[in-house]
Amino acid sequence: MTQRNIFLALLTLVGCLWSTAVSAQLPPRGAASYWRDSIPQPMRQSYIAYGEQFLGSSWTSLPLSVFAEYKTSGNRVNYEAASFAKRRQLAALVMAEIIEGQGRFLPDVINGLGSLCEETWWGLPAHYGTKVPRTDDQNVDLFNAETAGLLAWTVYMLRGQLDAFSPLVAQRVEAEVQRRLLVPVLKTDYWWKRASMNWNPWICSNWLTCVLLCETDSVRRSEALDQIGRCAQAFADAYPADGGCDEGPGYWDRAAASLFEVVSLLEQAGCQPPVSKSRLRTMGSYVYKTYIADDYCVNFADAHDNRMLQQVNVLYPFGLYVDDAVMRRFAAYIAQRKDLVHHPAELFDASGNFPALGRELMMLSHINQLLAETPQEPLLSDVWLPDLQIMTARRGHLFVAAKGGHNGENHNHNDVGHFIVYATPAGGAPAQPLIVDVGVGEYTSQTFSSGRYGIWTMQSAYHNLPLINGIGQHDGSQYAARVVRHAPGLLELELAGAYPEEAGVGSWRRMVSISRRAVTVSEAYSLRQNPQSICLVLMTPVEPQLLKQGCIQLADHTVSYDPRQLTASTEDVSQLLDPLLQRVWGGHMYRILLTVRSAARSGRVKYSVS
Repeated sequence: MTQRNIFLALLTLVGCLWSTAVSAQLPPRGAASYWRDSIPQPMRQSYIAYGEQFLGSSWTSLPLSVFAEYKTSGNRVNYEAASFAKRRQLAALVMAEIIEGQGRFLPDVINGLGSLCEETWWGLPAHYGTKVPRTDDQNVDLFNAETAGLLAWTVYMLRGQLDAFSPLVAQRVEAEVQRRLLVPVLKTDYWWKRASMNWNPWICSNWLTCVLLCETDSVRRSEALDQIGRCAQAFADAYPADGGCDEGPGYWDRAAASLFEVVSLLEQAGCQPPVSKSRLRTMGSYVYKTYIADDYCVNFADAHDNRMLQQVNVLYPFGLYVDDAVMRRFAAYIAQRKDLVHHPAELFDASGNFPALGRELMMLSHINQLLAETPQEPLLSDVWLPDLQIMTARRGHLFVAAKGGHNGENHNHNDVGHFIVYATPAGGAPAQPLIVDVGVGEYTSQTFSSGRYGIWTMQSAYHNLPLINGIGQHDGSQYAARVVRHAPGLLELELAGAYPEEAGVGSWRRMVSISRRAVTVSEAYSLRQNPQSICLVLMTPVEPQLLKQGCIQLADHTVSYDPRQLTASTEDVSQLLDPLLQRVWGGHMYRILLTVRSAARSGRVKYSVS
């Protein structure tokens, strides 16, 4: 036997041992009694009822004309909605078949697999170079990988049932996973393999799943494991030491949480994890360090919502893996609040773009542990993330979050020095957004183009920041804050570096502080010449009432200011909200403008929310 053949034989042996070791850690297959005996009956009924709505439904093709809309009109929502709905349909049917185990959903699953295999490309038009997809260009993007992961889990869980119908079904799916993901990703040096943002771990988590479940070539498997480990290392090395996600809580579940999936699967595969559990624990803690109350979270950066995403299915396994009791109890709190036992499919449906089948199965593998946890809402008094320069503080019924940082962050908005204020009443009363981060609307072709900062939600003029002579902050990592002072409940920043030269800012010191009675903002500034105007912007979804000089009513709260220093006016900007933002904010958004009366080059002003 040649040296090469010996090497290949050893690789094959290692691969078999690896597959056996990992299989022991994976959820039981769909034929196992676990899904009938160990899942609470109300949960089983929910998944089955959710799947039943798709019994006998047709599998629609995704029109090329809709795919082309991204290039012709900039619309990406129409195709994404159709694509996600189709994958949600498959995931629902697969879950129902696993839980019921009677073969009733299997014909529809088989038809769904066939329909997805007939698609030209599994990704989204926003991530593709041409107007319509081509069979010879299997670019690996987020949703090419995510679809491959969904199909790999389907075949793994239902292999016996599918083979009883015809072995050709699973063989076709695995061949398509090879052609569309496993082969091109191995030989192509994609930019995301070195990226510090969510594309890296998100794709790698699905890539690794497909290697685990579908890769039969031991040489390719070994090379893939090596590459995935290096990708994960590159992502982790660039991640802030404080564990903060500069993409915001809305992307945490596809940044740190996807990295957790990569690390845990690599460890099960016998590979050296690229990140320690203590490091992962710090990255995981961001999700509860940015929690406000009543499902609200600090939604800096590109967040499509200011409510907690339905992350129980990854939050709990993550908390178990890193032994974080706060995270585990937080997951139990969300599970209790959302009535996971009786309505899991509703969370499954709301879990993002389309359900992550693997995450749901992993969570259900620990369901009795999860239901035995003591639920606890993580209402932390003070948080300081020094690398991201984010402070949160809670006093009485008030919550504040403020940020420094720079304007070259991932999913950046020009928001250096920005802050938000929420009221968090006790006794089960709903929390109320008072001074807010608007977030981001529906993604279009403009969102990630050179015209990004032409979108109003990206501009500092629509964040809670100063406008100097009508000039807002500029984008770029060189436009940054400097931390002057931080203490529990207080953050003082120098913001001059966030503004372009034409704003003429010599110094702008902003101090945000909180007491049990009020959140107070103090501004001390020095300009290089007398200003034509200085305006302090506050964004609120509550219709402001200018009842008297020095006092603006926001429902049961007030914005107070010295009328000798500032004059107040308001603008109704609700017409700027697109359908997504209308759903988030109830259709209303207002801009409060506090204009400095003095035309002097320097001054101090103060205002508060109480």
